[in-house]
Amino acid sequence: MARKRFALSLFWRTFILLGVLLSAGIFAWVQTFKALEFEPRSVQAAQQIASLVNLSRAALRYADSINRVTLIKTLFDQESIALKPHEPSDRFEPFEVSRLTRAIGKELRSRLGPSTVVASSVNGRQGLWVGFQIEKDNYWLQADGGRVEPMTGRTWVVWVGIALLATMLGSVVIARLINQPLRELSFAASRIREGEYDSVLDETMITREIREVNQGFNRMARELAKVDEDRAVMLAGISHDLRTPLARLRLEAEMSVVDEEAKRNIASDIDQLDAIIDKFMDYARPGEVELFPVHVSTIVDKAISEFRDTKRIRITAKLPIDTKVMADETELGRVLTNLFENARRYGRNTYTGVTNVDVSYMRSGSWVILSVRDHGPGVAPEKLPQLTTPFFRGDAARTAATGAGLGLAIVEKALQRMGGGFELANAPGGGLIAHIKLKRAP
Repeated sequence: MARKRFALSLFWRTFILLGVLLSAGIFAWVQTFKALEFEPRSVQAAQQIASLVNLSRAALRYADSINRVTLIKTLFDQESIALKPHEPSDRFEPFEVSRLTRAIGKELRSRLGPSTVVASSVNGRQGLWVGFQIEKDNYWLQADGGRVEPMTGRTWVVWVGIALLATMLGSVVIARLINQPLRELSFAASRIREGEYDSVLDETMITREIREVNQGFNRMARELAKVDEDRAVMLAGISHDLRTPLARLRLEAEMSVVDEEAKRNIASDIDQLDAIIDKFMDYARPGEVELFPVHVSTIVDKAISEFRDTKRIRITAKLPIDTKVMADETELGRVLTNLFENARRYGRNTYTGVTNVDVSYMRSGSWVILSVRDHGPGVAPEKLPQLTTPFFRGDAARTAATGAGLGLAIVEKALQRMGGGFELANAPGGGLIAHIKLKRAP
């Protein structure tokens, strides 16, 4: 039950799986990019800094003292490169504190010499400082630290966030495209379950598998419609063909049979056959009904009036006169009649032989629930789900009776046509209780 309660729809399952897959791909791409970017970035940064140092060293070496000052000022103004003498008292912090900076420092020493000093600050001034020597004079070159800085965490967050957002949007589009044909198939299947066979799925889909499924579904719908039509025609023909000889048998029994008891037995058998035919016709009725607000108490009273023999069945109803439901009056009357008849046949008290039936109601939100309970022997719990199966009878658990086994199947089908529900259960104090669920009328 818990697994069913938390089950995801196919759309969300597809979306989550695609999202996880693409997100994992983005993460792997980021790690690969970092690994591939690391060595080229460190070499490129070291090459640029080494070139600046070599150019500055050559320019200072061949400039006299006057031009050297002008050169240092020009480099600072135009290239943001500061040159200053390296004093023995200078305090500096090492630059090589991470994997990238250690790789840059190693590359600089391989290009400028093993005595090259690389610092991240000199006398409190931050930047990329490279110490080099011209003849016997030591100098500091301060370059822009941004040349060697890796991508910041904020930059990574922005780019990865954009990639994840694009991934989620792409997953939504892909999941919707994948599930759209399945959603249409599910909707068409639900309509067929309700007895509507006019749903036609697209047979020109580009996807071959979906196209073949739609073609097979449409063929199945056409066959079911034909079977349903043939069944209705067959049952109508059976009803017509059987009732004529039954009427003749009844007439002949009345005219020819002298024994009153035999006459009554023949009439009872004919009535039973006639009732079975009615059951078949009720079960084969069309699936569409028009719903109107109807008074529940009026229909219940009318159905009770058909069972006047208090030696066989006694029905008690406690219903307010102002309760209305959305239903078809004829269908709802047929539902109640079938339930009362089922109770009369199977719910007799073991000692008195009389069926006592209680009809009650309750409101649940926008629904009205009618309860029809008998006080008979009840039904074995494992047989309850089968009671609404056509032609099934739970006679082993209840008193034996004759019938077509269609009464409760007709009730369930009629309530489905009216947009309601039907449920059977064993009553706590004994007997069978049927719950009829219908939409409350405004």
